[in-house]
Amino acid sequence: MVAVKRVPITGGKMVLTDDAQAIQTRHLGFTISPHEECGVEEAVRIVEAQGGEVVVLTLGPAEAEDQIRECMALGADRGIHLLTDEEWDAQATASALADAIRAEEPFDLILFGNESADASGFQVGIRVAYALGLPVVTGVKAIAAADGRARLEQEVPGGRDVYDVPLPALVTVKEGLNLPRYPSVPAKLRAKNKPVETKPVTRPESRLEKVRLVVPEGQGKQAEILGNGPDAAPAVVEVMQKLGVA
Repeated sequence: MVAVKRVPITGGKMVLTDDAQAIQTRHLGFTISPHEECGVEEAVRIVEAQGGEVVVLTLGPAEAEDQIRECMALGADRGIHLLTDEEWDAQATASALADAIRAEEPFDLILFGNESADASGFQVGIRVAYALGLPVVTGVKAIAAADGRARLEQEVPGGRDVYDVPLPALVTVKEGLNLPRYPSVPAKLRAKNKPVETKPVTRPESRLEKVRLVVPEGQGKQAEILGNGPDAAPAVVEVMQKLGVA
């Protein structure tokens, strides 16, 4: 199973609503997070190699079915849509997703994106794992599943940590885990006919309060003129040597 979230395609600078509670989406399209796209691709590859079924789970408005269909075009077999028009906090979202997963058990591997592309809360996957009593590894950049266990690699400064966990398990993955395929036209057409189960859900009373969103300051861009014409050659060589490419 792969959990995905409908998020705005920001592309450039993020603009918040006047109350700083959400990203301004008036002129934006929607997609799933790059981390989650890699999660879908990885699940499809595992099923192609070992058999099984890829199920996509999402919580969101009616329009979120578009994102489920996108995942189906990548190779997912069916979808579960928890239908709501309200915005849910991480705790409530995790509770609803955990209930949906329990109703569908058993799954060998449950994949989440490491964080969503809009709020970047880093919470839901871990909360779901805790609710289900499953082992969880976050920030994973390599997965090898076989014989009831999974070998997971997590990038750390200076190398990688490697985890060996029993299945079922929950894993949050990062962009770069793989290179997602580009769905073909026939795959998009097949996706239109794959089953999506829609389950209306009611948001519980929130136990968390979102104060506001903040757009982080960018690092900015700087340009340094190394010289003109042939006079710039020594400076270019020096820069390349510092970068280790000369």
